[in-house]
Amino acid sequence: MFNKGQLAGLMKQATAMQENMKKAQEELANSEVVGAAGSGLVKVTMTGKHMVKRIEIDPSLLADDKDMLEDMLTVAINDATRQLAENSEAKMGGLSKGMPGLPGGMKFPF
Repeated sequence: MFNKGQLAGLMKQATAMQENMKKAQEELANSEVVGAAGSGLVKVTMTGKHMVKRIEIDPSLLADDKDMLEDMLTVAINDATRQLAENSEAKMGGLSKGMPGLPGGMKFPF
């Protein structure tokens, strides 16, 4: 299957990939996204660690009904969560490309 040289090369690539993954995870954890609802009337700022950092509500919504405001907050939080997932997939998805001998669809970490 693999000779010693191929295995050593594969291990070297795996170590480099592990270092790149750690760096990418740190970058993602330190990132922020802003989820929005109602054309930006409600905004939620969320960190890469899925912690809500700030909620902004346009004053015009405070006169509206409570249910609508709650729905808009939910949409904004879900939008921020979706953005974090997309950012994570974009950053982490490319790290395992170029590793020879890995079956298709195999993802790291195991």
